[in-house]
Amino acid sequence: MTMSTPTSVFSLSQETLAFIEQKFLAKQQLAKSREQQLFHVFEYELTAEESWALKLLFAYMPANDLADYNGELFLNHIRTMLQIRREMPWHVPDHLFLHFVLPYRVNTENIEEHRHILHEQLAERTSKLSMTEAILETNYWCHEMATYIGSDLRTISPLTMIRNARGRCGEESTLAVAALRSIGIPARQVYTPRWAHCDDNHAWVEAWADGEWYFIGACEPEARHNQGWFGPPARRAMLINTRIFANYQGPEDITLADEWFTEINILENYASTRTITVYVKDAFGLPVQAAEVQFQLYNMAEFFPMAIIPTNVQGEASFKTGLGDLMIRASKGGNWGEVRVSVTTSDCIELVLNHQNQPAAGTMADFDMVPPPACEGEMIEELSEIRIQRHNERLEEGIAVRAKYEATFVTEEAAGKLGATLGLPADRVWTVLQKARGNSAEIATFLEAATSVYGEWALRLLECSNDKDLIDTFIPTLTDHVAGALAVRGELTEEVFVPYILRPRVHFEMITPYRTFFRQAFTSEEVTLFRQDPTKLVRFIDEGWDIWTDLPNLKGKGTAVGTFELRVGDRSSIDIMFVSICRSLGIPARLHPIESKPQFMVDNIFVDAKFTKDVVGGGKELVNGTLILIRDQGAGTDQPTASYYENFTIARLENGFYKTLCFPHGANDLHDTPLEVEQGAYRLTTGVRLKDGTVLVKFTYFHIAEGEEKKLVMKYRQSTLEIPVYGKMERLEQLTSWTGVEQTFTDLLGRQGAYVAWLEPEREPSKHLLRELSELKHEFDALGAPIILVVGDKQWTASFHPEDYPDLPANTVFVRDSTYNLLPEIFASSQASEAGFPYLIIVDREDQIRYMSSGYKIAASKEAIQILTRV
Repeated sequence: MTMSTPTSVFSLSQETLAFIEQKFLAKQQLAKSREQQLFHVFEYELTAEESWALKLLFAYMPANDLADYNGELFLNHIRTMLQIRREMPWHVPDHLFLHFVLPYRVNTENIEEHRHILHEQLAERTSKLSMTEAILETNYWCHEMATYIGSDLRTISPLTMIRNARGRCGEESTLAVAALRSIGIPARQVYTPRWAHCDDNHAWVEAWADGEWYFIGACEPEARHNQGWFGPPARRAMLINTRIFANYQGPEDITLADEWFTEINILENYASTRTITVYVKDAFGLPVQAAEVQFQLYNMAEFFPMAIIPTNVQGEASFKTGLGDLMIRASKGGNWGEVRVSVTTSDCIELVLNHQNQPAAGTMADFDMVPPPACEGEMIEELSEIRIQRHNERLEEGIAVRAKYEATFVTEEAAGKLGATLGLPADRVWTVLQKARGNSAEIATFLEAATSVYGEWALRLLECSNDKDLIDTFIPTLTDHVAGALAVRGELTEEVFVPYILRPRVHFEMITPYRTFFRQAFTSEEVTLFRQDPTKLVRFIDEGWDIWTDLPNLKGKGTAVGTFELRVGDRSSIDIMFVSICRSLGIPARLHPIESKPQFMVDNIFVDAKFTKDVVGGGKELVNGTLILIRDQGAGTDQPTASYYENFTIARLENGFYKTLCFPHGANDLHDTPLEVEQGAYRLTTGVRLKDGTVLVKFTYFHIAEGEEKKLVMKYRQSTLEIPVYGKMERLEQLTSWTGVEQTFTDLLGRQGAYVAWLEPEREPSKHLLRELSELKHEFDALGAPIILVVGDKQWTASFHPEDYPDLPANTVFVRDSTYNLLPEIFASSQASEAGFPYLIIVDREDQIRYMSSGYKIAASKEAIQILTRV
């Protein structure tokens, strides 16, 4: 029963309450097929605060969450958060509580009841501190729980992050935001969707205390607020934003006020900004309302839409951004217009929608994309030696806590014994258990129980799962998949059965048990019909499910069972549901590895599932052609090695915008290989990024006709690589080997060029550099130059062991430099000093420093190879 509703609930006016009620009723209607599971909680005895907090969550709840979770989860969450608000000592205004404490979702993570668990860990540690001190203390706790590692695009939950003890920046910041909210402190995850000066992105955290927002690097504590290695890059960003599940009114700049969420732009807290306004007109000079305007940034060899803003009735769309270059493209009804702008010189742009087709095949266009310049930060007071020392001690303590937990994971010895007991290869058992980390005991228990029933197929299921799935998939789910897959295997070969039936994952959705559900969801007659003719299943879904898209970043994140029950979902989630149903019924199916379109197998050939709703071309038959990429033989030796998403991409024109084809990241074996692509208009984008972040871009337009084989020469713009002399390396300075032997650089350098880097192994920028070295192992081994990685005493943490990096180039050595006397003085400039670790130099045969880089810089090692080959 719901109590009466005074206007003072959460300081909300009657008008606002009525607006929330209207939104809530709309979501009730959308989720009518799951009405009992979701909304029966309103029959409980609720306070006015509980009732309106529930309505607020439901009012802006993404369709995927309406599909996948039940009402008790949200009611328990609300009661926990209201209790936390009463218990914690700080005063948080209602509008901040509702938007930055109460929300249950941070990113695209799986939703679990975790706030009370985090609260129990943190309340005693923080309740007697000031809010600002509590923010720092919470981040020390996050550092104890997890550290950085690169991973795939699925965002794990805070509890899974703790179980894994590591994750990418989006997962670190999801954990930190959840932790801060668990003690009642407003917090938000902020993103630069893509950097302008290098090919990556980053997420961190802002937390509110006593009237002010502060930033912190999640799981990377500093001794004070508003400090982090990402500070200098953030001053070169073109957008830093966050998303709020409400019709939020500010006071921050609002980039996009969508019906179901608000995106706010907080870039000016970090960088110099300028607002640019685009006036979109038709061929007759009249304003175009509701045109889609994309503000695109070059990153990872594609033009990524940082912000997508519809035009108003005057045909205007405004965007606050950094002082670099953008590509602005607008489209409506198939007509489009495009212009490259330099934000430093342009603030008003007129764009005419007068194109329906791309430039003629064979047309090329060259232009530069210049990022915002590097600039100095504000001077800040130096911390005392005592405070720095205590901070470093806290870091060591946190690493020790994490290392103690990691020591509880199943060991290689235990994995070997388990393999021997079960008659399974020890190395394969260890591989899956090692990946499972904090979930390794669960996976071992599954293997123990399932192998006796299903034989080696239990292990095969684990081996065909993504690494991340092994961390948060549990015995009931695994059992459902191995049993359900084997029940429908029939006469399928292993080559078909393993990837297209047994494999539970379809895309980047959460793995849940769905096979038993779907086998019971249809009659035996329906199952027979669908197996004989999968197009009948396509039609069944096409007619019975509606398309609904609310949060763009949650596309494809709905679970198959949830989407089935809700009978509503975004196009990608419904496609995933279709593939999941097929696999459950014994029909081999997949999402096309490049186009991500759902397909089923007939006579060992994959056939498109021709859905009609929200599909480009309306489900019409598109006949494929073939593209063959050819090396540019006239480019000489300076032509870069083609690498997908690093220096080239291919995109097809769809509804006025170019959609990048999803070849594997870093794929460099595409030359002279026939690539099956749909007929249509295409654009090849190649880019050469210079040391200052500027990109030399070339567009090549082409068309693929039905059945055509198109040969296309890949052309890159030529760059002149300057190799100045910055100084000289001192060979006789003392350092210490990993084993404690005193050495000098003379002992290590030899008589050739060398790669020398000073690292801070626990920080993300240094981890990026180590990963790059591993990825470029073959290239560095071919050069044969020494790679000397230097770590100082303050940075040499108890958990750091060089043997943890077995894939580094053969000539790599780790050494210690206790005083950092060896760090060249060229890094003493304020910008280089503030950028921080890693500090990288390349020295030539005469010990001259020919390259230098400091701080966070993606692809620094690739640049280093270019220098080494020339010196």
